[in-house]
Amino acid sequence: MDILSNLKPAKGSNKKVKRIGRGEGSGHGGTATRGMNGQRSRAGAKYKVWFEGGQMPLQRRIPKRGFHSPFKIDYQIVNIGSLQKLIDDKKVEDGIINAVSLYKNGLISKAAAPYKVLGSGELKAKLNVEAYLFSASAKEKIESVGGTIKEIKS
Repeated sequence: MDILSNLKPAKGSNKKVKRIGRGEGSGHGGTATRGMNGQRSRAGAKYKVWFEGGQMPLQRRIPKRGFHSPFKIDYQIVNIGSLQKLIDDKKVEDGIINAVSLYKNGLISKAAAPYKVLGSGELKAKLNVEAYLFSASAKEKIESVGGTIKEIKS
């Protein structure tokens, strides 16, 4: 019968603390578990996390290909056909399409990231669409059914 006052840790779960640099009698004296010579055996030894001991570093070993522009904007894509599907499923109120309604219905993955409306599919409903960019065919299809477009300036 276990009483709280009789509880003990499981056998082997508690280990003695390794007291380093406390003399030869501790079993960790002398070099204090640092090995013999070299940079890491000395006090104050510091080197960068990515340092590989003089070996050619990984970022210099791997071949570089192409160019990555730091200014490129990745737009999320929304098609006209998927906007019509929202209307058919009655998931849009007042015919207003914006980042919040698209995010809520799962057409874009981030409400704050820019998105572009493309002209793939058919549109029958009159919509007021807000987006960062529109393709020429998307503009034409939205305006041909009497809808309006509004470009968001980022």
